[in-house]
Parts: sequence; C-alpha cells; structure tokens
Amino acid sequence: MSSDFVFTSESVTEGHPDKLCDQISDAIVDRYLALDPGARIVAECAVARGVAFIATRFASSAKVDIPALARQVVQQVGYTEGEFNARDCSILTSLVEMPAAARAGQDETTLGDEDLEMLVARNQVTAFGFACRQTPALMPLPIWLAHRLARRLSRVRASRALPYLTPDGAVQIGIEYRDRRPRRVHSITLAVSQNQPDYPRPDTLRTALIEQVIRPIFLEEAIGLDKQTRIFVNPNGIRVGGGPATHSGMTGRKTANDTYGGYARQSESALSGKDPLRVDRIAAYMARFAAKNVVAAGLADECEVQLSYAIGLAHPVSIHVDTFGAGQMDETELARRLKAHYDFRVGGIIRFFQLRQLSGKGPFYQRLATYGQVGRTDLELPWEKTDTAEALC
Repeated sequence: MSSDFVFTSESVTEGHPDKLCDQISDAIVDRYLALDPGARIVAECAVARGVAFIATRFASSAKVDIPALARQVVQQVGYTEGEFNARDCSILTSLVEMPAAARAGQDETTLGDEDLEMLVARNQVTAFGFACRQTPALMPLPIWLAHRLARRLSRVRASRALPYLTPDGAVQIGIEYRDRRPRRVHSITLAVSQNQPDYPRPDTLRTALIEQVIRPIFLEEAIGLDKQTRIFVNPNGIRVGGGPATHSGMTGRKTANDTYGGYARQSESALSGKDPLRVDRIAAYMARFAAKNVVAAGLADECEVQLSYAIGLAHPVSIHVDTFGAGQMDETELARRLKAHYDFRVGGIIRFFQLRQLSGKGPFYQRLATYGQVGRTDLELPWEKTDTAEALC
C-alpha cells in the first residue's frame, strides 16, 4: 500500500440480511451455551423473501426451540410487518444432533497444561489480528467511523426521529491518507430503505440524514467534514422495504465488517454461528488481543499478528508479526515475546477469555454480530483489554 491513498470501509445496520443471519446464528450459540456451557454448536442461516433457513449441528443436553428463537431475533431487529416479518415468515430448519461424545465434556478454566494439550485444532485456519493508533480503540479510522455512523442510523430509526426508515441500512466512508496517516474525510455514502408510502423526497431525506446522523457523529471526531467532502444518499435510487424482502442474506458474508473493514487482512472464515472450540473464530480474537497489546505497549504504531493452525495440533504452527516498518524492535523478537507471555493453544484461548461462560450473563455472541467483533468500546470484550501490555516491554 502506498503512503498516499483513499480507503473506504462499510458498515451495515442490524436489519441488513447478512447481519440478520449472523444475529440468528449467534443467538443460537448463546442459547445453547447459556443452558449447557459444554455444548458444541455450528449454526448457519440464510434469508430471502418470506423465508429463513437455518442449518444447525449440535451436541448438547439442552433443548432449544430454534424457530421460536429465530422469530424473536427477527422481531427484535424490527421486522414486524411487510413481506418479511417475525410473525409470518417461514422458518425452515435442518437440525443434526451430533453424537454425545462430540460434546465438550470439560471446563477449560479448570484444566491443567497436559489436559489443554489434548484440545487440538479441528480445522485448518490462518487468523489475523490488527491494531493501529488511528483511533482510541486502536482500530483503522474508516471502519471505526463506518460503525459509528451505522449505529447512529439505527438509533435514529429506533427512536422514530425518522419514522420512514426500515431496519436495513448501510454506510460507506472514504478516508484520505497522506504518509499512511488519516487526513480528511473524502466521502460518505448512506444507503437506507424506506417504508412505502411514507418516504420523503430525496432532497428532504438527504437533509434529514445529514442533520440527524452525520453531523452528530463528527462533532465528536478529531477529523471533521470539509467543503470537499462528498456526501451521497441512496445514489442508486429510492429503496422501498429493504431487508430480506429485497435482497437475500447469509451467515458469514460480512467478515470485513466484523473485523477491520478491509484495511487489514482477515480470515475468510465466518465468525458468527460457531462455539468456542472452533479455532477459526477464537483465533481471530486472540490475534486481535496480541496485536492490540503490542500497540498499547508502544512497541509499534501498527501491528498485524498472524496465527496459523493445523488440524490435530493444539499450538499454532506459526506466529508471525508485521509492524509495517513502524516497530520499535525486531519482529522476530516481538513474536518470541508474544509466544512467551500468551497461550495461543485452542484450550488456552478458551480458558484465558472464559469463552464458555460469557453467554451465561445474557446474550453475548449475538451482540458481536453487528458493528464489529473486534474494536468495540460499548462492550467489555476480554480480547480488547490491554492490561498485559507492560509485560511485553
């Protein structure tokens, strides 16, 4: 990547079909783990006009009414009427109960090192974590602002300040970089869906969204709008209805939205819908934790941590660090320090973050399904803590 460029990232609201699927999948994970912390679950969802299809493989002593849970999520998101709504949509399921032996019979928080060695990766994955000094959360500025704008758009809809908005919305923001540092807001695009027949004229909608969504966010940001910032509202025309009635959705199609907005690398694997024994999910959290602590410790302005796992092994086969020329020490030494201070084994990650216990305090993974699974400041996520940064120095 050159030193001067424009970078764009996207965020979508809870009602976007892909994010609706992520929320349904993670709600299923939450419910199983809340009732049975040792449960094994993989849940995937697809939605289209009038229908939601859910495929779930599980090994658990818990009984979960998956169709009822899916309807609950659809209603919470705001689809209560129209061609796709919580009451009338068809819920199709494919439920496969795995053998009882597949259930995780252990509590990783009580296991010793020898027992943790027995918990091996069951799938091959290379996961990436990233952190930088562009924002207070040590996230890239484009995805940080995109999430803030999308969340604001959702709140404006929920408060009925703009009653014609539907739950389906998207935000794209472009940031101009000079010498690899964010300098100005190049462009903002809002794509919103509206209820028929109450939608306003395009110029009225544009003014309302600028005043209600965009300006309040930039009152709190160090980088503001200028006269050259381009603002687009529904550049492809009026969108009526939105959601699954307009375009289909599927679990795991927004991995850039879940992580770094495309600014840094991420695994191609979906994060939502997987229990803590799925290393492709939890390694992404651990890699973020490691990268964030490197930056928080002042050892680099930017840091990417790569963790590669092979099937049948507990430890990653590779721990690679890249500081993009902005590090304070050799990257090999940084990787050595990370390996010395953190447990990157599958069971070690589960134990360190207590991933099986988090759903017992209420919906946890479902809340990660929108507005990012990393870089959150509204949630107390264990992989966002920096209390071990000093140990790396």
